[in-house]
Amino acid sequence: MIRKLSRNYFCSEATLIVVNPSIGNANLCSSTDVLLSSYSNDDGEDSSLIQWTAYGGDEFEQGFRIKIPHKHPLRQVTWHGKGDYFATVAPDGDHTSVLIHQLSKRKSQNPLKKVKGKVQKVLFHPTHPHFLVATQQYVRIYNLVKQELTKKLISGVKWISSMDVHPKGDNVIIGSYDQRLCWFDLDLSTKPYKTLRHHKRAVRQVSYHRRYPLFASASDDGTVVIFHGMVYSDLMQNPLVVPVKILRGHKTVDQLGVLDCLFHPSQPWIFTAGADKTIRLFT
Repeated sequence: MIRKLSRNYFCSEATLIVVNPSIGNANLCSSTDVLLSSYSNDDGEDSSLIQWTAYGGDEFEQGFRIKIPHKHPLRQVTWHGKGDYFATVAPDGDHTSVLIHQLSKRKSQNPLKKVKGKVQKVLFHPTHPHFLVATQQYVRIYNLVKQELTKKLISGVKWISSMDVHPKGDNVIIGSYDQRLCWFDLDLSTKPYKTLRHHKRAVRQVSYHRRYPLFASASDDGTVVIFHGMVYSDLMQNPLVVPVKILRGHKTVDQLGVLDCLFHPSQPWIFTAGADKTIRLFT
């Protein structure tokens, strides 16, 4: 059983480095090091696609733990909710553009060797062993246990930029470079339940709140739009989606505005990062 871990990393071009800076909860940092140090290759075989390298000495004391080199520059890293698995996206990697890594076994695998189109974003499903892969116009949902495609979402947009899954798992939102946000109800249809146009430029990021019925979109027009998105337990009742507030504060630089947004895990707060080199907290 994998306990909660300190999931810290940074990327330098094509290299991902797992770190444990020993900041915050002491038990969390300690359990992370216990997991990382418990690895042993007893059978002497290495079936991983990538050579993992553990740090030692002064570098270990500085917080560096594992180096995972890739062949192509990385665009995204996303973690599974239980903390042992994470996935990386290197769009220029062709058939190896998406890799899934297991921290406890230091193993990298390529379960999606025939992905059609250039991968933009990937996510682990929060409640099922499913894996969501967004290409330019489609979102494909794979069952990792059965190794098969279970659903293909048709976005209707020109180029998907971002994606997020509702904590309950039955709804997905995507943002696009052609200024749109699409909400999918997975129980209803493979086409968008709602398509929202509240931005004047490209949507760079979309995000659900993990606790409150809120979601947000960040755009190159310099704004972040907060929405109320209520999902009901009654499957006969469709989700309620209502825009609530437009947040301003970031300056547009070279036609780039707000590049990222992320809700606080427990508070009704949102962090935003802009091309103006500022990170802002809205409460």
